[in-house]
Amino acid sequence: MDQALITRVVEAALLAANQPLTVAQLHGLFPLDEQPPEGAVQQALDTLREACGDRGVELVEVASGHRYQVKADVHQWVARLWTERQTRYTRATLETLALIAYRQPITRGEIEQVRGVAVNSNIIKALEERDWIRVVGHRDVPGKPELLATTKGFLDYFGLKRLDDLPPLSELKDIGELEPQLAFDGAAEAQAKADAMPLGDVPADDDTSDPPETTTDTDTDTDTDAATAADDTRQADEDE
Repeated sequence: MDQALITRVVEAALLAANQPLTVAQLHGLFPLDEQPPEGAVQQALDTLREACGDRGVELVEVASGHRYQVKADVHQWVARLWTERQTRYTRATLETLALIAYRQPITRGEIEQVRGVAVNSNIIKALEERDWIRVVGHRDVPGKPELLATTKGFLDYFGLKRLDDLPPLSELKDIGELEPQLAFDGAAEAQAKADAMPLGDVPADDDTSDPPETTTDTDTDTDTDAATAADDTRQADEDE
């Protein structure tokens, strides 16, 4: 089979797919009687990757396979295609996610011990719903707490192939520098659009504002009884 045709098929498949594709999946596109030569699919990927040099997209390999994605230097313009409001995650959410990513597997109690505050259940639930974290086991201690770890979905979203591709913590000056859809080649790229995450809000769990004051029926009744007693005392003094 002609290598040029194989390259075109691979390119078309990557552009049409809504998720990363592995080499095995790309091989599966060809009939059994027309299988490409060994190494031909990988050669096609290499050719396509090199062809992205001066283009606005790049071909990258993430945990789930290969995909095209927008380059970081044009992201701010392309992002205008999506009109939904970009939201910011709370610091508590980002700290929790970072602890799971860098210290996995980790229990909720261990996260709380590091952060010094309780972890809001909404944070864990939201991260699980986004397929960023999952339960991978239980710690062999009393209570059998769940062990949390990141998923392939987490790696794919942040443009990572493996956990080793995470930037060293020393390069992250602020946890708010975690930014999705940008490759973690270093702190400079991670700082490109700090905190802006195109996903739903995660409720803040560390709101320190005072709760609104309320008046209960019991409080009202008590005040009324006290006023009545005071009137009775004054009337008794006048009678004397």
